[in-house]
Amino acid sequence: QVQLVESGGGLVQPGGSLRLSCTASGFTTFSRYAMSWYRQAPGKEREFVAGFGLIGGSTNYRDSVKGRFTISRDNAKNTVYLQMNTLKPEDTAVYYCNARSNVHDYWGQGTQVTVSS
Repeated sequence: QVQLVESGGGLVQPGGSLRLSCTASGFTTFSRYAMSWYRQAPGKEREFVAGFGLIGGSTNYRDSVKGRFTISRDNAKNTVYLQMNTLKPEDTAVYYCNARSNVHDYWGQGTQVTVSS
């Protein structure tokens, strides 16, 4: 059974940092999946935040998080991370992990990130 489990969310003050983790289980070859992070704020659509491409391991970020967020992965641990620095109130959302191949598309259950003073 394929499963993605996010962790690391919480309440942080503006300017603070958090590191999200997404651990995968049940995958035949985790390294073959393009891993990404998405987020969804209340009343808004889910949006792409950061991710690895299917080929070559290149990374992409939405403009509003460039220079503040960093995505990384440890294939030996079947885990992808999202380091979030200089957090802003507008980063408040539920953050979801996504694993995508040419055939499959899997989602985690999400972890809440709240940026507030």
